[in-house]
Amino acid sequence: MRFLTFKPVLLRYYLLRLLSFSVLILAVRFAFIVTVAGGYCGSGRCFFPKNDVLPGVEDVCHRDTLAGESLIPDFSTTKRYRKTVDYYSSIFQDLESEGFLSYNFKALCVETQAGEDVVALREIGVFDSVGISKNPSPPLLFSGEAYRQPFDDNTFDFEFVGKNRLDWSGRPGDFASEVCRTLKPGGFFVVHTMAKDLYSFNSFLDLFNCCRLIRARQIDGFDSSSVREIVMRKETAFLGHGEELSIGNNCSVPAYKRHIIGNAEPLIKKESLKPWVSLKRNIKSIKYLTSMVDISFKQRYVYVDVGARNYGSSIGNWFLKHYPKQNKTFEIYAIEADNTFHEDYKRKKGVILLPHAAWIRNETLFFEISRDTSNRIGKQRRRRGGGMGRIQPVMPSTSYMQDLDKIQGFDFANWLKNTVTQNDFVVVKMDVEGTEFYLIPKLIETGAICLIDELFLECHYDRLQKCCPGVRSSKYEKTYDQCLDLFISLRKSGVLVHQWW
Repeated sequence: MRFLTFKPVLLRYYLLRLLSFSVLILAVRFAFIVTVAGGYCGSGRCFFPKNDVLPGVEDVCHRDTLAGESLIPDFSTTKRYRKTVDYYSSIFQDLESEGFLSYNFKALCVETQAGEDVVALREIGVFDSVGISKNPSPPLLFSGEAYRQPFDDNTFDFEFVGKNRLDWSGRPGDFASEVCRTLKPGGFFVVHTMAKDLYSFNSFLDLFNCCRLIRARQIDGFDSSSVREIVMRKETAFLGHGEELSIGNNCSVPAYKRHIIGNAEPLIKKESLKPWVSLKRNIKSIKYLTSMVDISFKQRYVYVDVGARNYGSSIGNWFLKHYPKQNKTFEIYAIEADNTFHEDYKRKKGVILLPHAAWIRNETLFFEISRDTSNRIGKQRRRRGGGMGRIQPVMPSTSYMQDLDKIQGFDFANWLKNTVTQNDFVVVKMDVEGTEFYLIPKLIETGAICLIDELFLECHYDRLQKCCPGVRSSKYEKTYDQCLDLFISLRKSGVLVHQWW
């Protein structure tokens, strides 16, 4: 009898053990789905029917899993995917050890390709991690782009951008604005970039002026190529970066820009007896800024031609053909007061014409215009935008003289400050028949000069005439030494200026 009463007890014992083991298996399975997959929505059922973790994200669990389609990328099927996950795991573990990442952070991987970085974050214990991608795979990857994140303000403690994705962004300024919007104050932003030269590095920092630089270092990239890892922390106020030299009203030229000037072509310090030859030859020796630095981290790209003459004078025949633009699309402004050339721009797309004279204030001006087109050569030069059709030095209307054209002048420095920002890449060519001795001081005084990254300046002086050996032009009062002083002072102030012809 004792044996018979013992048997049911033993049976219950083994059944209880079996049930406990089954519950354990289900618990492990559940934990895997929650921590790695982020949830489960198969057959229209969800462990988390509402997304309460990431405010601003629509509920993605209402969608059934498509037949044969995995919720997360099957990283176990390719060695490259697994290798990429391991690479990011190593990166994130280093950041975690330095205090830039924690297991309880809400983390975002921006413009991830297949979610390798998101998987890596979850595998090291940062379970509250998601990514945005053009190829979404909910709930691991949400649909979105860097410049249009589907999240509320101040959502994340940590944001990451890998594989130099920011370098190839067509809208780096909007990219930075969205990071600043969705990252919490005190949160960390980490990016892998190819920004190696000081100009591109500081341009990057200027874009993310909501953040303070913590550190930057060179590390091995996924494919053994070197990348720069930048760690920043979001502050509550907008910041400036680096040492600066103040040269005008609210204008400071960063040290890295002054360093670039040392690599520019030397100025021609001795006046040439044949300036029409030497200055034109000097154009071939110009070291363009875009041949020395990377300009990828700029909001916009702008070219301003002051004294543009006709389209083919410098826009069509020089800037569009010869200026190294690094495959960037430039907004082009042509400033030309002589109405002889205005008709030419009506047929040109992509150029904004300002049919006025660049000046130091808004006022009506009188310009002396050469009208001698009586001979065949004069007419040909006029049509090409040559010297016989050029506007002569400006005079205020109070000094009215006969046979002068009345033209509206505008405050060029003020216009420039209202048109571009320090986050834009701005190239200016200035050929204004002596007015540069008024415009340049006003640009410095107002601080607008700091908005110009590269300046091509033709300085007008009493140069020797090609027609008459030893005879100087009476059209301009300034000397070559005064022009040279203007160039030297600009470069000492940190402005990359080239002698133009």
